[in-house]
Amino acid sequence: MTLLTPSVEQLGRVLNAVGRLVSSIREGQWSDPTPCTDWTVKDLVNHLVDVNLAVAASLKHQAPPEPGGTENLNSAPVDAYVRSSETVRAAFDQRRVLELTYQGPFGETTGAALLHVRLADLLTHGWDLARATGQPVDLPEELAEQALAFVRRQFTTPVRTGRFDPAQAISEDAPAIDRLAAFLGRPVAGAG
Repeated sequence: MTLLTPSVEQLGRVLNAVGRLVSSIREGQWSDPTPCTDWTVKDLVNHLVDVNLAVAASLKHQAPPEPGGTENLNSAPVDAYVRSSETVRAAFDQRRVLELTYQGPFGETTGAALLHVRLADLLTHGWDLARATGQPVDLPEELAEQALAFVRRQFTTPVRTGRFDPAQAISEDAPAIDRLAAFLGRPVAGAG
């Protein structure tokens, strides 16, 4: 599969799809566990907000906010997610942002590579949220396929160590979003 440069439009689609999952979390589910070890549903949404804001800061050549600085999600987590989504989308929509180089989580990287990472992270954690809250996994399949191709190229064994559990076995004819989750260490048995 040829690895295409993702677009801001694709980012918007994924942010919106994950936003629908976030907005459908029921009141009693915020403290439920997720496929991410040691993270509750609230912790996972907090992570999504934190990373949206950190990536936006990187693209603006600003210092990232303190991790966990969005722990004030307590009163309005859905609004915090929506605001952070608008912030990261606007940051990626700057002129020439995909061509320029930035400091990212894996060192110096292009805006296009950061966009690939952001999409893979959002899609994977969207899968996590759907699984944790019993919602259908309604995420763009073709973008999950694209994200899977990217992570397979980028996240080799040395890069994975300490960041992801070992890849899990899954059929190659499973949906791309399930294969992405499995590659990033999620147990996918019974997914769907």
